[in-house]
Amino acid sequence: MRYLSNLGERYSPLYFLSSVGAGGLAISFFMYLMWMTPHKGSSIANFATLTSAFNGGSIAMQAMIIAAVLGVIVFSALHFRLLVWNFSEFGKWKKTKVFEGFKNSNAESQLMTIPLALAMSVNVSFIAGALFVPGLWGIREILFPFSLLAFAAIGVLGFRIYLDFISRVLTEGGYECAKNNSLGQMLSVFAFAMIGVGFSAPAAMSHTKAIAAIGIAGSALFIGAAIVMGTIKLILGFRSMMEHKAAGETTPTLWIIIPFLTVVGIAIYRIKMSLFHNFDTPVTAGGIYVFLISLFAIQILFGLIGWSVMKRVGYFERWITGPEKSPGSYALVCPGVALFVFGNFVINAGLVKIGVVASMSVTYFALYAPLIAIQVVTVWLFFKLNSKMLSASNQLQVQPAE
Repeated sequence: MRYLSNLGERYSPLYFLSSVGAGGLAISFFMYLMWMTPHKGSSIANFATLTSAFNGGSIAMQAMIIAAVLGVIVFSALHFRLLVWNFSEFGKWKKTKVFEGFKNSNAESQLMTIPLALAMSVNVSFIAGALFVPGLWGIREILFPFSLLAFAAIGVLGFRIYLDFISRVLTEGGYECAKNNSLGQMLSVFAFAMIGVGFSAPAAMSHTKAIAAIGIAGSALFIGAAIVMGTIKLILGFRSMMEHKAAGETTPTLWIIIPFLTVVGIAIYRIKMSLFHNFDTPVTAGGIYVFLISLFAIQILFGLIGWSVMKRVGYFERWITGPEKSPGSYALVCPGVALFVFGNFVINAGLVKIGVVASMSVTYFALYAPLIAIQVVTVWLFFKLNSKMLSASNQLQVQPAE
């Protein structure tokens, strides 16, 4: 598909969510390889373990590996293609007069979608490298410092963007609470959470104590920032919605809590694993299960609230299958991905580890059925939005949401 170009004033930073969504879908297909293929002695599936599993596996195993690998390849390619497209259009948009007004509005925080997309790029690159580059996983300890440096650089960018916004608001005022009648401001702190989960990866996978300690520290910084600022934005957003009603176009932001809790939950899980493997800190399977299922329950709660509100305002009929267009619709892709990914952790790191469900059993796959349904719908939604919003054959007429 050929994408639109030269959008000029019609562009919005929310289009970076298209790249984030594609990257998330790539990771969702990696989950099958992570949890359903044997990789004893390795914390994740990689080229060597995948080759061994394919060569020695059943026809069903081979089919699953082929499908999952194709999913990772397709959506990784789409992620980077959309990232390049967004930076190209963003550069042109910055030269318009609309950008000047944007920088002095509530919507300025949407610029945090840039570090969000970049952090996703590092995560996708890490997975693609481990899966498709022979021997790369064997030199992971050499690569982990570079991963930490990459997330540190993205973190600096994120803080610069966010501090410009929050310092302007706190010193000059002008923040229009009536226009904050959504959870759109949570997108900015979601970027901090994504950087934090990135730092937690080398912390959990490295056997070098210094790398693990640095990863934990970086993750604690950004996850802490995400939780503190996220709590503030959550309260302000709900207060405004209850007073001024939720803005129909931005109701998908009610689901931002789902990906937010997914990355925060995975980061904390990885930190726990790092402390266990590197610093002899006790971790119990029961404790992990309670932690994971508690966050999953909150995700379900917000999923139901968001669904109810979006149905009431007719969001799906207007902005998904209907004629109205909004770049904020891409915010619906991340929750689908996040619920699928976190569901994998609940099943495998939770129920399987405490011995309630046997891996690869009938019950195991029965639990996967609703997750797979969510993934299929999310893939459909992603391509539907791409066709509607970015296809050069469709003329784009949107107003950037605040």
